[in-house]
Parts: sequence; structure tokens; C-alpha cells
Amino acid sequence: MRDISRRTALGAVSTMALGGLLTSPVAQAAPAPKAPGGFDPLLRLRIAAAELYARGRPGFAGMVVRDRETGAVWRNAHSATLIWACSTPKLAMVVDLLLRDDAGAIRLTDLDRAQMHAMLHTSDNDAAHALWNRYGGTGFATRFPSYGMTDMRFSDEHPHHWGWILTTANDLDRLMTYVLERMPRRHREYLVREMRSVDVNQQWGVWGAGPKARPGLKNGWSDDNADGSWLVNTVGFAGPGERYTVAVMNNTQVVEGGFETGRETTTRISEILFRGYFG
Repeated sequence: MRDISRRTALGAVSTMALGGLLTSPVAQAAPAPKAPGGFDPLLRLRIAAAELYARGRPGFAGMVVRDRETGAVWRNAHSATLIWACSTPKLAMVVDLLLRDDAGAIRLTDLDRAQMHAMLHTSDNDAAHALWNRYGGTGFATRFPSYGMTDMRFSDEHPHHWGWILTTANDLDRLMTYVLERMPRRHREYLVREMRSVDVNQQWGVWGAGPKARPGLKNGWSDDNADGSWLVNTVGFAGPGERYTVAVMNNTQVVEGGFETGRETTTRISEILFRGYFG
């Protein structure tokens, strides 16, 4: 019964996810991406459809999908391209604060924890500024590579600050994997709860995977490109036991309406990947 149902779903997603894409002029002009290996046939098709969709959208997107159960990882051609991280380093900041508190290097207060919640729940910038300044500023970034962000760097053209970090989808994938596989259990459970219960204004990007996927995420967005065009990023998890992780960094190259464009792109990619996949 399981094999039959998955074959039926495979046919359905062929029609649903690929049908519209293959009729668009942009999609027809681009060569079809190769189906990534290491995933089941249905997810391979979905990944190929998501990549084809992304190619037809404004700008470009770095994308990584990981199956933590099998170890399969798919990265697209832009996964190593440096893009402004926007608010996604707030997740790394919380990781750092929790681990430093464990080590006795700092003592987190009730105010600190409330501001950590605000950073994750609504992506509160004031809370991020306060914690960044209170607990070491650029010292945070010296530890970010330990959590997987080995590509990240500052730019000499901007302040060395959490809001001006260049990073990659590969970095965000490794950070999310660190949270789920290397953080102490109590911290992992805390972060999963926080990322699953974000405010309604954060419910896009990986949230597009749908309620049955029980997604969690950290989003980031800003018009930080030199020409005022928008970056819209999302990193998170989907599926039972947070089995799958997704990182998408969308350099929209769109000024007017760039946030809406990027939000649509990142959400639709997540929908193509996982909506309906879990039943």
C-alpha cells in the first residue's frame, strides 16, 4: 500500500509542481536540472521542480536540502554564493549565548532570554542590537564558524555587525544541522519549539512546507544590496523528527516590491518541496 500511494503521489506532483513550470517561457529556455541522487524518487522530482521554479524567478537563489536520516544533501549552483545574511545570524547568536551560558562564560538573565525569544519569534532587531552589544559584538562572529558558518565574513564597506554579514546557503544549512544534531538536547528542543511557533508575520519561507510538515524557521530580509534591491532568506526544517532541513537565500535583484517577490519565491520553493509530501 505504501508503494502504491507514493507512486500515486509521484504522478500527482508531476502534474501539480512541474506542469505549470514546464509551460513557462523561462522554464522552457533553461535546461532541466538533473534529478539529485540520494533522495526518494518523489523528493527527487520535487527538488528538480523547485530548482526549475527558482530559475524562472527574479534574481537568483542559493538552495540546500538535506535529509538528516539518510545523509543525502542537494545543493544548487548558487549554494556557495555569498549573499547578505540579513536576520538569519540571530539564530547563530542564540546558539552562541546558550552555549556560553552553559560554559559559565556568561549568565543569561530573564531579560536576555526574553530578548532571545523576541529575536526568534518576530525577528526583533532591537533585541538583537541589545544582545550583540551586551555580549561581545563582533566576538560573536569569531565563534559562528564553530556552528557551521565557515563561509561567513564581514565587508569593509559596512559596520562589522550582525546585520551586515555575508554568508551562503551552505552556511545556513550547516548552522541548522548544528542546531539539530550537536546542541544539547534541552537547547535543541527549545530552539525547535521557538522556530515552530514564530509570529504570523514570520510564517513564510520554509513555512510553505505546510502544517503536516510541522516546519520551523528563521527568516531574514532587507534591501541591503548596493542598488537597494532585496535579499530574502529562510532556513529551517520540515518533517517528522525535523528530518529535512532547507536553506534558501534569494538575491531578488528587485527594488520595488522586492520583499514580496522574495517572500513568494522562498515560500513557493518550500511548497514545491514539501507541501503534501507527508500525507
